[in-house]
Amino acid sequence: MVADYYTASAEFYELVAARHVATSAGPLTTALAGLDTRHGPVVEIGAGTGRVTEVIARALPGVPLIAVEPSTPMRAMLTSRVVGDPDLRRRVTILAEPAQRVELPERISAVVVFGVVGHLTREERAALWRMLGERLPAGGPIVVELMGAGATRPIPPFRMLRETIGEQTYEWWTEAEPVAGDLMRWRTTWKVFRAGRLVRTTSDVYSWENLTLEALAAEAGLTSRLVSAAGVPGSPEIGVLHR
Repeated sequence: MVADYYTASAEFYELVAARHVATSAGPLTTALAGLDTRHGPVVEIGAGTGRVTEVIARALPGVPLIAVEPSTPMRAMLTSRVVGDPDLRRRVTILAEPAQRVELPERISAVVVFGVVGHLTREERAALWRMLGERLPAGGPIVVELMGAGATRPIPPFRMLRETIGEQTYEWWTEAEPVAGDLMRWRTTWKVFRAGRLVRTTSDVYSWENLTLEALAAEAGLTSRLVSAAGVPGSPEIGVLHR
């Protein structure tokens, strides 16, 4: 059974995604610059609601894309975004399988893996690297987002986001605790207020391995380079792995 980390809070995801893509679009576009796409489509594993899919499509005009998203409500929003854009509708194929079971073409040009690798076990990641390595050309990049928390440590509750829609205000709260090794258990809570009164909350819990780019490259047997540095508030750590 593959864990579902996003269904419970999928209705709020776009509030986070809008800010996320604002900080990740530049580094991702840089990582894909000059890509030789003659080897096959570009694959996005963990496409979410399609915001990053749009960035990839703009960076690589005309290139076929495969967007992989196992969460049903997230995939519904992804499909809506793709269907509403004639260019994306021609180019994007949406797959529902998780990273552990997805079947990809025999030849692909590059892979984008945002918000996924820390959810996988070491064995699942090893299988993913093998599968991708069989399909990528020499030098074909795997662009990864690590979402690292720096040192593995307890993180007390803090508010990540506060947005207003209509008459309601939405707050996103996050906290974490170490579990074993570099594995951390995160709890996120959405609080919805109306007229200053809390009207509902939604929480979910997930595990994430606090990986560094160097550690990820070592276990995959690949070379790595950092595209964007962690440490800037709201900025994800994005790197490239390749043979």
